[in-house]
Amino acid sequence: MSEGAKTGMIAALALAAGVGGTLLATQSGAVTGTAVSTTDRAAIEAIVREYILTHPEILPEAMQNLEKREAAKQVSGNRAKLEAAFAGAWEGAADADVTLVEFFDYSCGYCRAARPDIDKLLAEDPKLRVVYRELPILGEDSQKAALISLAVAKQGAPAYAAFHKAMWAAGRPSAATVEQALRAAGQDPAKVEGSANASDVRAEINNNLALQRSLALSGTPSWIVGESVINGAVGYDELKAAIAEARRAK
Repeated sequence: MSEGAKTGMIAALALAAGVGGTLLATQSGAVTGTAVSTTDRAAIEAIVREYILTHPEILPEAMQNLEKREAAKQVSGNRAKLEAAFAGAWEGAADADVTLVEFFDYSCGYCRAARPDIDKLLAEDPKLRVVYRELPILGEDSQKAALISLAVAKQGAPAYAAFHKAMWAAGRPSAATVEQALRAAGQDPAKVEGSANASDVRAEINNNLALQRSLALSGTPSWIVGESVINGAVGYDELKAAIAEARRAK
């Protein structure tokens, strides 16, 4: 990277961290409203660079701000794909004012641990909708369970919800636990398995993998709500706060 590019990056980081205005005011000696009198970009960037080198502790904050802005852009660009559930792969309010999207894997212990948080949020928030996006990244058993789950989703939201809960209760996915969950949800295993390789089912998983890449999701569980991208089993309180912020932003 050229020195000029480095300087520009540092200036951008400084501005993202909220120090640019102060430094520009220092350079010009006067600020009228939000306008700065100097137009000497090189001099401004030199001062910003010097400030960054002297105060490197602001870099993590700057990077976080930049990452949040980029994530918000990606969410906005993919919102229709994110919030449009595959068939019945959702729970909650049909007329929701906020949608929480969960990318999950049935083999993911953290996803299993997060399930009570989802149950609690749905129970207490009548205007919340949760859209489930299968992201089977933890092996062949995860892939097979996801295909079965999406095949069940084609029967509607009640059928999907029943299987989804039964699958978490059955344990880590395997041929035995998937069959157990299907029977617990009132499904015919042979019938469901016969439709699990349908082209639209496989296309949905490929779509979710593409969304993972575009949103730079680190794994499962990952959550999208409003403009926020949240990675990991962050717990009930953080999810509730993010839902509240998304609702306020509307």
